[in-house]
Amino acid sequence: MTPQTVGHLSMLAFSALVAGSFSLGGIMANEIAPTAFTALRFVLGSTIIAGVALATGGMPRSAFRAPWRYLLLGGLYVIYFVTMFEGLKTAPPVSAAAVFTLTPIMAAAFGWLLLRQVTTARMALALAIGGAGALWVIFRADWSAFLAFEVGRGEMVFFWGCIAHAVYPALMRKLSRGEPAAAFTFGIVAAGTVLLVIVAWPDIRATDWAALPSIVWITLVYVSVFATAGTFLLVRIAAMRLPSAKVMAYTYLTPSWVILWEIALGKGAPPMLILVGIAMTAVALLLLLRDDG
Repeated sequence: MTPQTVGHLSMLAFSALVAGSFSLGGIMANEIAPTAFTALRFVLGSTIIAGVALATGGMPRSAFRAPWRYLLLGGLYVIYFVTMFEGLKTAPPVSAAAVFTLTPIMAAAFGWLLLRQVTTARMALALAIGGAGALWVIFRADWSAFLAFEVGRGEMVFFWGCIAHAVYPALMRKLSRGEPAAAFTFGIVAAGTVLLVIVAWPDIRATDWAALPSIVWITLVYVSVFATAGTFLLVRIAAMRLPSAKVMAYTYLTPSWVILWEIALGKGAPPMLILVGIAMTAVALLLLLRDDG
């Protein structure tokens, strides 16, 4: 199996795991403060990743040189996760997932700025189609809403988190010094945990943890094991083998996965017109995967 194939398979799994966060997060977003939930999520995620790192080669002291790198990268992911759950308080999961699909365009820009990764003509076309499809979903297939630029508060909040997510792959590749994937990932999640606990401490103390509904704990287990520990490792693997734009290209699959999650959870399918935008993001993904440039 080639390194590129490993990278593609990693991101395919990433898109499916991330989609579950949107659907489950949409159900429990109003049950707990986003900062408190994300802090606990990072605590559990860092514990899991530490176990993985120790079981797969340990964490050499050299992996923790220049700890400011972990604070910077962990801070980006903190912003992404907190704004995601804050946005899901009002934004439908499919719409929030569509906002997420704008990250490849931004990732391509950051890839050029930080690594001078060049976007080919086919990649540019794919990003344009995918971006148009995302906007179609975000504006609920309503042309008048698009012209008036009527964006929901939840979508706008999450957009800022997506900017943080988009810069992450290129910056991680630039700051990596050849550390083992699990050790590097632990450093990022641990740093994010410290930042979150400091910032979220008032919300953590104010939360009545014993009174939280079961969906909060179900979502916590899912996002801690799969959508935090799992996706950190998957992005780390893919970012070292694929250009930043291709790493983020798999986000175009997220709305489609979310629709399947929503159907499985009994929420039903979105209106047919919304599916036009979903189809456009799928075309964008195919174009990007065919691009060998």
